[in-house]
Amino acid sequence: MNHEFTIVHDGVLRATPEQIWKAVTDDTAAWMFPTDQWPAVRTVDEYPTHLVSRMEGPNGWYNQLEHVITPGPDGAELHYVHSGVMTDNWEQQYDGASKHTVFYHHTLGQYLEHFFGRAVAFSDVRGPDAAAEPDAFKRFVAELGLDGAIEGEKRDLELPGLGALAPTLVETTVDFRNENFLGLRTPDAMIRVFGRNAFGDRVGLTVHDFSLDTASADERAARAEANTSAFTEWLAELYA
Repeated sequence: MNHEFTIVHDGVLRATPEQIWKAVTDDTAAWMFPTDQWPAVRTVDEYPTHLVSRMEGPNGWYNQLEHVITPGPDGAELHYVHSGVMTDNWEQQYDGASKHTVFYHHTLGQYLEHFFGRAVAFSDVRGPDAAAEPDAFKRFVAELGLDGAIEGEKRDLELPGLGALAPTLVETTVDFRNENFLGLRTPDAMIRVFGRNAFGDRVGLTVHDFSLDTASADERAARAEANTSAFTEWLAELYA
């Protein structure tokens, strides 16, 4: 059975409307995931303050994203509305989507404040089967020694990838933390950890590596592949 849904999120971002527009259109791989492959139609395209993108499918299915950007004294206010239709297991889907929205928009703010304009090498990594266990996210946090960490705290963490041949100690800021998500920011990267085991999937993470922002697209693609391999192996060892 189809269920219509609406998720609304409002926040103030330290950026101009033009920067936010670029981030939510051209730069989604830098803070969320690449969306350029989606066959969306812009039903409203009023640069740089109002954008509505919509996809439609059979039997009344649709997925729509609306961004309303209003300049203000401390940056710009973003009013975001995600609406559409969910099918199977829609309550769990809705819970996961609404909680992901908060994390993604926090990450958008981190990108705009710390990395805006830098080209990214993007990797999406899923954990092994053990990462689907009920305690998998808590286990991840514990393995990193972050049980008592709070947002804004800096830690030296042993992280794989990011151009290193072996895991190395990297000064890392814990920029987000709750029961389902963890945000880690290094001087040249953001690592987003998703406790999707709470929503019927498994713990995974995305790596947004900005250290090769002046390199060629081919070099960034090679780095993304290397990061994917390194973090996949890291998660496998963590959950072994």
